[in-house]
Amino acid sequence: MFRISHFMHELAQAEATGSYPAPARRGAPGGVRPGPVVIWNLIRRCNLTCKHCYAFSADHDYPGELTTAQVFDVMDDLKAFRVPALILSGGEPLLRPDIFEVAERARQLKFYVGLSTNGTLIDQPLAERIHAHGFDYVGISLDGIGATHDKFRRLEGAFDRSLSAVRHLQKLGTKVGLRFTMTELNAHDLPPLLQLMQDEGVDKFYFSHLNYAGRGNIHRGKDAHHLATRQALDLMFATAWRNAQAGGQQEFVTGNNDADGIYLLQWVQQHLPRWADAVRERLIAWGGNSSGVNVANIDNLGDVHPDTMWWHHRLGNVKARPFSAIWHDLSDPLMAGLKRRPRPVHGRCGACRHLAICNGNTRVRAHQVTRDAWAEDPGCYLSDDEIGLPTPAQANVDQTTPMAHRVIRLNASI
Repeated sequence: MFRISHFMHELAQAEATGSYPAPARRGAPGGVRPGPVVIWNLIRRCNLTCKHCYAFSADHDYPGELTTAQVFDVMDDLKAFRVPALILSGGEPLLRPDIFEVAERARQLKFYVGLSTNGTLIDQPLAERIHAHGFDYVGISLDGIGATHDKFRRLEGAFDRSLSAVRHLQKLGTKVGLRFTMTELNAHDLPPLLQLMQDEGVDKFYFSHLNYAGRGNIHRGKDAHHLATRQALDLMFATAWRNAQAGGQQEFVTGNNDADGIYLLQWVQQHLPRWADAVRERLIAWGGNSSGVNVANIDNLGDVHPDTMWWHHRLGNVKARPFSAIWHDLSDPLMAGLKRRPRPVHGRCGACRHLAICNGNTRVRAHQVTRDAWAEDPGCYLSDDEIGLPTPAQANVDQTTPMAHRVIRLNASI
């Protein structure tokens, strides 16, 4: 996850004081490295069949899922392993009968606990239960406004139901975020969604690049082309910068494309060049893609993966081995490579002058397209010149294609 707002607030502070702020100290007490954030797909069942679902979920039970007792045992191991946060996901996690028992246990163990939901099941009574169980954050997915969202979610009225969930939770004081995955088919709805965030006073906006996994892999041909991605990031940066300048506390983050850090550096070089060196140092410290390092996934059956997009690659199962043992096992070549610094990438990624910032970007896209986890990431939207290559890459996207002309220009003035 790339926290745009974090950088924008530091830049706003630097502009106000004339000095770039010192970095906050990180790490666990005593210098012990914390475990990864764990995104936990507790259940595969879902009431929707979204077009870009990486879990291929449907509205029926899946055999072999972890029992409540097994979940609690895993949580004890995660706590001992210094895992700081659990993101409870699915499928639709609210369909799991023991979801509030799990949430209560997580709160007792002092995890940061997030809930990732489509929101369509959250009426007022359920919102009150969610609030009462103290979730630190609830992320609700919106793929556009009105009919656009309903088409992606394959359910008429899904947008209205999800927006009602946002409002119910907002009124109760639960921190809520909107989650948006952009494709060619919904890029035009990013500006109104950001406006919706402002109108509703939503705390957080998560912009996800399409990753090639699950139904997202099937629809990768409809992935937004690189020009549309750049325009979307321009709008995200401009919106976050205005919010930071005004002293606002809304969060703007992106995920699934670590080239965003390099693109932000270019934004700083253009608009606030005197802070570019400090931002570059901060970006290198951020470190780019952290799949298999600082981010982990446990699926509904207990299989462990480097992140949620690697469901086709199993590292082990928590029913047979503790997560802590699985995560430190480097006998798996993928995990060994993911934990290397720098990673053993090649092609454009291997030659990129910004490898220390993005860490080779999202390896699953390279694997889905080439079957080579260390090939160049086809989702990188930066030009050869921007990444320091001496000659143009043959595979560079032709931005004069009809798609580029069809992209709706996004207002990204600062």
